[in-house]
Amino acid sequence: MGDHPATLLFGGTSIVGYGMARRFPHVSPFVPPGSKHEWPALDLETPAWLESLFSELEPELLIYCHAVCNVLKCEQNPDWAHKINVRHIHRLLDALPTSTRLVYVSSDHVFGGNGVYDEDAGPCPISVYGQTRVEAESLILGRSKALVLRAGLAIGPSHDGRTGHRDWLAYRHRRDLPITIIEDEARSAVWVSDLADRIMQFALSPETGLRHLAATRAVSRVELAQFLGRHLGISPNFNTSSRHQQPAPHLGYVELATLHSEPLNPPLPSVLDAERI
Repeated sequence: MGDHPATLLFGGTSIVGYGMARRFPHVSPFVPPGSKHEWPALDLETPAWLESLFSELEPELLIYCHAVCNVLKCEQNPDWAHKINVRHIHRLLDALPTSTRLVYVSSDHVFGGNGVYDEDAGPCPISVYGQTRVEAESLILGRSKALVLRAGLAIGPSHDGRTGHRDWLAYRHRRDLPITIIEDEARSAVWVSDLADRIMQFALSPETGLRHLAATRAVSRVELAQFLGRHLGISPNFNTSSRHQQPAPHLGYVELATLHSEPLNPPLPSVLDAERI
């Protein structure tokens, strides 16, 4: 593929996708329809659009970060969640040239019960969102030379300045809006810059199948909120609540681990252990 293969990035408004687009100027980002952004919009409802795009740009690599990740909205609208997170994958696979390497960035939401999960752990989603991720992964893994990367909680800037855990906390603090932190959730939280670098390293490698992007330790939401307050130079006032009191399923203690020991597989630094911008 060379140092800079022709690379498309679907999902440029996600935290991971936005981080990758900012970090790697050679990629061509696409964003969901209706996004207020200069990048071109996806039209995954139209097979002819996909075929035309791939014919025109002839991508060697497609990094797929596009999904609807709002757990509550997915619970309320399961058909809509399935349409975007699964049926779009069907259309993509029908149109994508066999020569294009596909890297799908998935989520730790494929799990649910408390535990430490490696690649051999069976998915056990507790939400509609998690179920759609499992279905999408299965489709991707049926494609030759494709790679599924499961990531935990990515921390970094958002495209709109108010989404993602870091910007959401700062935005609500700035506007004096109520902040509720889930006290009994912990995940593998890493800086998006570290995550983006690792994803690109994997994308340019010959690795296929399934890999977990583990962190050196899991971080509770309360620890994370306190750390991000210090990182941002703010002192947000927040309430805590149990995940069982929420209207949508929340993960408990879900830590990603990996069975692999190759050079690309060491755990990324926990967000609490590495200062980043």
